[in-house]
This record gives sequence, C-alpha cells and structure tokens, in this order.
Amino acid sequence: MKKTGAQIVCECMINEGVDVMFGFPGGVLLPFYDTLPEYPQIRHILVRHEQGAAHAADGYARATGRVGICMATSGPGATNLVTGIANAYLDSVPIIALTGQVARPFIGKDAFQEIDISGITLPITKHSYVAMDAASLPKIMKEAFYIAQTGRPGPVLIDLPKDVLQESAEFTYPEKVNLPGYKIPTRGHPTQLKNAARLISEAQKPVIIAGRGVVISQAGEELKEFAETCQMPVITTLLGIGSFPESHVLSYGMAGMHGSGYANRALTDTDLVVAVGMRFDDRITGEINLMPRSFISTLTPLKSARMWR
Repeated sequence: MKKTGAQIVCECMINEGVDVMFGFPGGVLLPFYDTLPEYPQIRHILVRHEQGAAHAADGYARATGRVGICMATSGPGATNLVTGIANAYLDSVPIIALTGQVARPFIGKDAFQEIDISGITLPITKHSYVAMDAASLPKIMKEAFYIAQTGRPGPVLIDLPKDVLQESAEFTYPEKVNLPGYKIPTRGHPTQLKNAARLISEAQKPVIIAGRGVVISQAGEELKEFAETCQMPVITTLLGIGSFPESHVLSYGMAGMHGSGYANRALTDTDLVVAVGMRFDDRITGEINLMPRSFISTLTPLKSARMWR
C-alpha cells in the first residue's frame, strides 16, 4: 500500500512503539505536521524552542529506557537541536533527531534555511541519514532505532527533505536490520580477561569505578557480586549513581571534583582501577599524569550482551 513519506515516518514510529515525541513545526515540516493528526497514537508535545525538544527527548529516554524522539525544521531549527544531541551523545542516551531539509532540487545550492545538519552533527551522533527518497524511509527508520538502542546507546539523526515527505512509496516495515559493519561485542576477549584477573589478584589496593553503562545495562546485581567476590571498594561517577547500593559496606560513593574526599583519596592511593561502564571524564580523573599506573577499562559486559543494552 502506498503512503507518503510523512505517513511512512509515522507508521515506522508506531511500529517501534513510539507514543510521544517532542517538536517544533517549521515550513519544510508542514507535510509531516499535516499528516500527524491521522496518527492519534503519537502524542506530540509542542516545545517553545527546538533545544527544549532535544533535551526533553533526552530526559524521556533516561526516565523510560526507550528511544526519545525530537523534531525540528531545517536551518536554524535543526541547529538548535545540536546542544541536546551532544548531551545525549556524551551521556549515552538513545534519541532520534528528525530534522526537516529543503527539497531535493535545492540541496547544495545555499537555499533558504538550508544547512548541512548531518555534517554538523557528525561528531556527536552514532550515525546520521539524509533520506533521498520515500522508499528508503522504512529501512532508515528501522536501522536508526536499532543503532540508537544497541551497543553504547546514543543519538541518530535523520534529515528529511520536504519533497521526500510529500512523495509516495510502497510501505513495508522491515522485520530486521542488516548492518554487517556494525558489530556489538557480546563476550570478553579471553586473553584480556585473564590479564585482568591476574592484575586484580596481584593488586594490593584495587578499586572499582562504576559509571552509567552499569545503569543502562541493569547490571547492578552483577557488579555487586563482582565487588563482593573480589572485596573491592566501589566508587561511582555522577551518572553511575544508583549502580551500586550506597548503604553497602564496599560503597565509597561518588568521586571527582564534586565527589567525597574519601572516594578521591581511594583513587589517589589505589594501585589498580577497574573501570566498568565509564569513560574517564576529566571531572573524575583530574590530571591524568597523577592517576595510578594501572587501569583496567572494561567496556566488555558484566552481563554479557546486556551490558550496554
């Protein structure tokens, strides 16, 4: 059955279980907003500024564990999403940013409110698409949701030219994705794990730093079992709060410039840091040359494939 590009975008969101999105209309998005009332399953929350849409989608994703959707028109509307997209990228939050774009014949011609938003956001997205025909939209949307939620979660941007939203195409939603170059580690490297075990057994004052990756993957129980087995104190990052019970005897609380003195002292005096689901942000590390000589940066799951889910 043929549907317009705007209808296909809505159908894809419904297939992915989307029931709320945050957006601000603009000229090139009028085909989408004209179509949206046909889909009462999708609640659209009108923001007062596009940046609010990106941050709202970010907050929604953090609170629900689902993909947050934000939308803005071309040019200044799209660029106003950038701060929120960057925030989601740094904090591993799954959002999809839908941006309007000028019609295909005008792309690359400095048209009114034309901007290369996929190029601008290239360093702060997991992936980005420019949909050049309506027929490609189901595949693009399916891949975008998959990429945003899997591995280390993060934002994906889809740029939608106005005439693509108006164009008609046959709609069939794919059942699965085929991304040969996108591989998600599900098991630790045996040699690296043996080396890690050796370093832990030899360390005199090892500590664990737990970050948001533990929260995202719901691997708190595995972290607790690991810490108790090895009798290693657990320090959290700001975004790792909640990954380990702070009432536990091994809990040292949060470290960093806003953390506790004893957590920072433990990091200063340790001879081994086992990092789980964190990125060594400078708010934690301070000056790198003052950090301990040995690190284990464990991006491999405690909970196998679920670590970064």
